[in-house]
Amino acid sequence: MRGGNDPRSMTGFAEARAEREGLALWLSLRCVNHRFLDLHIHLPEGWEGQELLVRRIVREQIRRGRVDLKLNATTSAQSAIELNHELAGTYLKMLENLRAEFKIQTEPDLVQLLRLPGVVNPVAPSPGPEYDGEQWVEQFLEGALERLNRMRVAEGRVLSDNLRLHLQRMMELTENAERLAGQATPLFAQRLESRLKELLGSEGFDSTRLAQEAALAAVRTDATEELTRLRSHTKQFAAILEGGGEVGKKLDFLLQEMNREANTLLSKISGAETENLEMTRVGLEVKSEIEKLREQVQNLE
Repeated sequence: MRGGNDPRSMTGFAEARAEREGLALWLSLRCVNHRFLDLHIHLPEGWEGQELLVRRIVREQIRRGRVDLKLNATTSAQSAIELNHELAGTYLKMLENLRAEFKIQTEPDLVQLLRLPGVVNPVAPSPGPEYDGEQWVEQFLEGALERLNRMRVAEGRVLSDNLRLHLQRMMELTENAERLAGQATPLFAQRLESRLKELLGSEGFDSTRLAQEAALAAVRTDATEELTRLRSHTKQFAAILEGGGEVGKKLDFLLQEMNREANTLLSKISGAETENLEMTRVGLEVKSEIEKLREQVQNLE
């Protein structure tokens, strides 16, 4: 019943009600973010034997998230309440003792006695054979899960659209960074040559040594590898997202790699020249977009 390949949000809520042969069920399903599948199941007294069935059905439909499932069962039959004879007898003995001690002539009020805590208690109906047992519970729960998943798919589409916008911005920033990186090496060489001439004068200037130093400095500050990986990771992110299904963990791992490349990129930028300041700004924007992607991905199954 998991049909479709759309990414799903881990957030959703659904309710379901059903009634059959005097037994009424009310089910509440709530799902929020969690790294793994964390089930919290609350069943009425007498339904404990259905817990394994409920867990199996939920696990077939939901892979990640904290799921709170609450099932209430009620019936309008008179057998839905029971009288605690022992407690009622205790109350009566206490009343008789008080009457004797204080010489009270008034008879005990039985209506008031029944209203005392614990004297009359509701009885939670159990899923007996007349309710088709497991079959009815399974059909009822699967109907509620279907409604929950429709909501999760709808929210997943909204999240996916937002992710695509941030990915487009990532591609633009990466292209901008590649352009700036391509301009950096010749500009660096020109500034280095000018500085050495200033310090050494034209007689002590060795153009060959300058070229070697410039090449070494370019290697230390070259961000080509990081930018290539960022571009590759961004394309891979888009492909995983379009593939749909359970994408949350894969995208989260990929974002960790993208963040690592962005940190290395920033560490290679130095100096207060206009080009480096612009490169730093772009690198910080890349980091910001990665964080926005991470916030959205945390909500995907």
